[in-house]
Amino acid sequence: MDVLVCVKRVPATGGRITLTDDERDIDTKSLGFTVSPHEECAVEEAVRITEQHGGSSVVLTLGPEAAEEQLRDALALGIERGVLIETDERWGPESTAEAIAVAIVEQETQFDLLMFGNEAADSADYQVGIRVAHALDLPCVTGVKSLEITDGKVVARREGSEGIEVFELELPAVVTVKEGINVPRYPSIPGRLKAKKKEIARIATERSEEAIESVKLILPPGRTSQVEVLGSGRDAAPAVVDMLMDLKLVAP
Repeated sequence: MDVLVCVKRVPATGGRITLTDDERDIDTKSLGFTVSPHEECAVEEAVRITEQHGGSSVVLTLGPEAAEEQLRDALALGIERGVLIETDERWGPESTAEAIAVAIVEQETQFDLLMFGNEAADSADYQVGIRVAHALDLPCVTGVKSLEITDGKVVARREGSEGIEVFELELPAVVTVKEGINVPRYPSIPGRLKAKKKEIARIATERSEEAIESVKLILPPGRTSQVEVLGSGRDAAPAVVDMLMDLKLVAP
């Protein structure tokens, strides 16, 4: 059972997002990076599948040289080797999917299962896994919360509006998984040491033209707060009482 899982380097959750001067990209100078929670679960699921059924596992990402860190994190969890499609540019889902599809075809391994996170944590793109499946003419199920491999098929379950939906796909196939399909493990110290020695192949490529062009990014309005100073020391006590009475938290 040969599995490839694709991840994306995204700003760490909770980081303060600022834009570049041209407002076309995120200023990453002071940000930490990770992968999307859905993709953490995809990595964990890939490790579990190969532990149960044997075979090989590969993690792939498209991004700058620094994205090797996210690949090493996946390798520390048990993925066997990594592939970095190296670029310093910001790519849209169309060109990203095209580059990933080409890289998959060029791999020596003929993968049985391609796994993606259901959506990216930064841009909320829901397209890449579907576009790769279309480019490779493979069946695809999105939003998966449970996977089972049996008799050359994958049984995928997801939550639908009317209950649980069950899909049975012939392998090879593509699935995009959601957070909650499993609980990702933490990398061990021996795992991190082994990850430093594992292979990461690098692929150079050029971005293709996209039908949709990103023109400008806009930050959502921040939350505002207002502070009223009621006084200082015991002189503030009457004002506090009046405020509590106005809020009807105490009786007059």
